[in-house]
Amino acid sequence: MAKKKPTVHFPYDAVVIGAGPAGEAAAMKLAKSGRKVAVVDQRPQVGGNCAHVGTIPSKALRQTVYNLMRYQRDPLFQKTGEWKHVPLTQILSRARRVIEQQVDAHTRFYERNQIQVHQGRAVFEDAHHLQVILEDGGVEHLAFGQAVLAMGSRPYQPKELDFNHPRVFDSDKILTLDYPIQKIIIYGAGVIGCEYASIFIGLGYKVELINTQAQLLSYLDDEVCDALSYYLRELGVLIRNNEQIERLDTHDDHVVLNLQSGKRIKADAILWCNGRSGNTDGLNLEAVGITPNSRGQVTVNAQYQTEVPHIYAAGDVIGWPSLASAAYDQGRAAAAFMVGDADAHTVTDVPTGIYTIPEISSIGKTEKELTEARVPYEVGQAFFKHLARAQITGDTVGGLKLLFHRETREILGIHCFGNSAAEIIHIGQAVMHSPNNSLDYFTQTTFNYPTMAEAYRVAALNGLNRLF
Repeated sequence: MAKKKPTVHFPYDAVVIGAGPAGEAAAMKLAKSGRKVAVVDQRPQVGGNCAHVGTIPSKALRQTVYNLMRYQRDPLFQKTGEWKHVPLTQILSRARRVIEQQVDAHTRFYERNQIQVHQGRAVFEDAHHLQVILEDGGVEHLAFGQAVLAMGSRPYQPKELDFNHPRVFDSDKILTLDYPIQKIIIYGAGVIGCEYASIFIGLGYKVELINTQAQLLSYLDDEVCDALSYYLRELGVLIRNNEQIERLDTHDDHVVLNLQSGKRIKADAILWCNGRSGNTDGLNLEAVGITPNSRGQVTVNAQYQTEVPHIYAAGDVIGWPSLASAAYDQGRAAAAFMVGDADAHTVTDVPTGIYTIPEISSIGKTEKELTEARVPYEVGQAFFKHLARAQITGDTVGGLKLLFHRETREILGIHCFGNSAAEIIHIGQAVMHSPNNSLDYFTQTTFNYPTMAEAYRVAALNGLNRLF
């Protein structure tokens, strides 16, 4: 007869559930504020979905594909033709190396701050006690004063689809694709769908992108949406807007997607990218007095408190904006409110970073929003094809757009489309959030030459020329 695993009890000031960006940021802040903190995570390694199946592997994959595309585009190497024959499994090996490096780094952070990580499944007993169900069958009991819910999210899986089928994927499972394909259907044209569309088209696959909306990423600036659609189509992606699934027929060697419009699409595989669900099931939140919504998300107030005042939540599990960058800041902000920091604040002004090929990044208002609000604004533009640096690197697609107040010259919005957009945006973000927010900064500051940052000077001068 097997010996029963002992029950172990641990007392903590605070418990953080989830070791992704939000959980890590909250735990570090609490530890540095003198709290005795524990982190509970189901994975055997820290980093959360972000490090293992989300941001890090997909961006590592995207970077490799981007390098292959540049290699193929370079006249010096165009005759080789070897780039299309690199299997996905080989490309993903680089992503796995990046994951290992990330796990090592984040593990050291926890050790350095003396934060105990409990690896197992968290189950609440009541508002101040939870169990950690270990993989070996043991149980740990944690008593806590406060808690942070930072379990993240996972791809939404409709019951009508069989995700156990070898040709049906979600954005987590796609990283295990280990057989050759020629054509893939991507259902859902949100951030993840658009990113994977540009990745797979870059690998030489045929891609059909099914968009349930009228426009790609409609919350972005209209001009950026149009540019993204144009360049995805130019790369070879077939975009179908305003479509809804009726059913999916699966076979041993292919799938057939039947749309409500009557269209039928055959492909080697389908990638489902239509929404995400919070990882709240199995936590027994009912015992605490917290009720997640239909997508498993938790509602919080401006201080990141749930319905239960001593339990906070941050990251993907609370919904918008579901970005790793925002999750990290939300976790730190939640912890700041927990310890009563005077400078604690709600995370609101978040830049978007969308890693399509080319990249998209924006912050602030769009033209549509400013027009509806009747704000007297003007536009300054710089096209990358005119910049020396872009001509040198060959990354001439895209540009930078500055929206500024006609009278005060205050920067109201920045929208960037093209290579390194997610890096370029931060220069403008710094100016927008400074006490001297003005278009004049870009005309009175000397930029290195040749650089992509020079686009700010070009765009600012372009905008000033429109004033009268």
